[in-house]
Amino acid sequence: MTSINVLMVANRGEIARRIFRTCREMGIATAAVYSDADADALHVAEADIAVRLPGATPAETYLRSDLLVDAALRVNADAVHPGYGFVSENATFARACIENGLTFVGPSPDAIEAMGSKIAAKTTMARAGVPTLPWVEVTDADDDLLHQAAEDVGYPLLVKASSGGGGRGMRTVLDEPALTEAVLAAKREASAAFGDGTVFLERLVVDPRHIEVQVLADAHGTVVPLFERDCSIQRRYQKIIEECPSPAVDDVLREQMGRAAVAAAQAVNYVGAGTVEFVMDREGHYYFLEMNTRLQVEHPVTELVTGIDLVRQQLLVAQGEPLAGEVIQAKITGHAVEARLYAENPMQQFLPQTGTLKTFDLDTVPGVRVDTGVESGSSISQYYDPMLAKVIAWAPSRSEAVRKLSAVLAQSRIHGLTTNRDLLVGILRHPEFAAGRTDTGFLTRYSPVELSRPLAGPEVEQWHAVAAALARVSQKRAEATVQRTMPLGWRNNPSQMQQVSLEAGQRHYQVQYALGDGAVHARVNNEDLGELALAAVSPHRVVLDIDGRRTAVTVASFVDNESCSVHVDSWLGYTAFTEVPRFPLAGPPQAAGSLTAPMPGSVTRVHVTAGEEVAMGQPLVVMEAMKMEHTVTSPYPGVVRDVMVERGTAVRDGDVLVVIDPSE
Repeated sequence: MTSINVLMVANRGEIARRIFRTCREMGIATAAVYSDADADALHVAEADIAVRLPGATPAETYLRSDLLVDAALRVNADAVHPGYGFVSENATFARACIENGLTFVGPSPDAIEAMGSKIAAKTTMARAGVPTLPWVEVTDADDDLLHQAAEDVGYPLLVKASSGGGGRGMRTVLDEPALTEAVLAAKREASAAFGDGTVFLERLVVDPRHIEVQVLADAHGTVVPLFERDCSIQRRYQKIIEECPSPAVDDVLREQMGRAAVAAAQAVNYVGAGTVEFVMDREGHYYFLEMNTRLQVEHPVTELVTGIDLVRQQLLVAQGEPLAGEVIQAKITGHAVEARLYAENPMQQFLPQTGTLKTFDLDTVPGVRVDTGVESGSSISQYYDPMLAKVIAWAPSRSEAVRKLSAVLAQSRIHGLTTNRDLLVGILRHPEFAAGRTDTGFLTRYSPVELSRPLAGPEVEQWHAVAAALARVSQKRAEATVQRTMPLGWRNNPSQMQQVSLEAGQRHYQVQYALGDGAVHARVNNEDLGELALAAVSPHRVVLDIDGRRTAVTVASFVDNESCSVHVDSWLGYTAFTEVPRFPLAGPPQAAGSLTAPMPGSVTRVHVTAGEEVAMGQPLVVMEAMKMEHTVTSPYPGVVRDVMVERGTAVRDGDVLVVIDPSE
């Protein structure tokens, strides 16, 4: 039996903290690693000891097996837990740990290699009798062979990276003209994210359910399926809502898929926690997708319905202990749903967001768990995945768990960065989701833009604008250096209303108000709202009487570089405003036709040169941020006047990339 006294987590953020939590319960000392970008991260502060990895990018830090092993040896760790992502499915890293006397908390390097390559895994699964889809490797195929391979597989198809996951290195191809560019783009993205550009073509099951089975295996030959998770709600092939059990799986299908998952694990002599993923068509036929030889992001939903701590089981198995009776005899109790909260903008094709998270406050209730690596004031870097937190709700029934999760998300206070919070709430409250009719095409049938419409509609935004204006004038009075005793909103000409200009996205609000004794007369965009009872007003809280209902509104204001953002939360929803300065400062003019970077990142390709004619929709520049590619296209036909960047240029949000003179 192996004893683990000190565990190093070769990862960061939320998953590192999650593993540390179980370690503390088991009396195991913890060690963290961190990049320069993560020096102030929560996982570093919570570890018993931490080791710096010089650099900021994943390639310089969390993907460096040599630095990670050296860090573990420096802190006298007995074992290393890889978490998920980065080197969690890197057989070379697992082997290096073992060769240096460290226990690798995961399967053997041979099992990782067998399943780490999706191509090798499909071959192994077919031999084990697990259903698979037609596929062909095309990494080095010339154009003729590539198109022949696509014909053999059949359209529609997927181009997929053999290594890695999370939707990176994956492209949908509906017909022949899109094939070549899709393969090249997938190879580039896979090489950047995983250091391996191997890709293959696979038959596409249109809008399947994505069902995965959690397995646990010990070193004594016991393999147990811990039921299924439904992960069908996805964007960019990455899951955003997961649940256990699946509303589409009955007891018979559950047993069949469990047996297939066990067969998959046994085929590679698997030990530890792993997940066998399937796609399932409308007729209930399922096909092997891949096996993740690590802990999954969505493992909490399994923990909540079974009562089993999967990290604890990983550590026990790594120490040579057999699976306990509670694992072998596990049952499903209730229902759990998880939502992944990302710093991204669903209204702009899920562009990642970077910057400072001003406020991060999730007011949870019993039965709700939050796994996160951030807090108010945390910096969200361009180098890593933009997930802020996983919010998981458990209840005796699916409907109650869904309601509980949507309520917690809707009532959360998240300021400073655009997130997918409204999208998540929109999905959870959608009738089709409530009915359990979900598949991977959900966000194709139902527009993410429509689902992400702010929870506060236009009428509610009016009330929020009034509250924001009153809070801002209250704050300015509190910060005044002269005449601080003057009544709030006082004017020497009472016939004139005061005004504050606000913007919420593309919507403008001109708020005019006159304060009286316990009341405010308000007008928004020249629409008279009448006299409203005003129970309280301060820089952070305004209580208004709206149609006979006393409504408390919380307000948070942040000033950055002469710009003030005002965030308003109430039971009616959330609105983010920008205060328009009364006397704006003049800035340098931007050339007409300038196309700017939609987010911070680096330029990977420039497709045009000065003087070139371009068509509407033509790719101009490709950027990489948070391990994903983003293509900037021309919004209209025209002629390229200037190209301001080249390959390798690091750009900030709003930097000019290309200037185009539009055609007549």
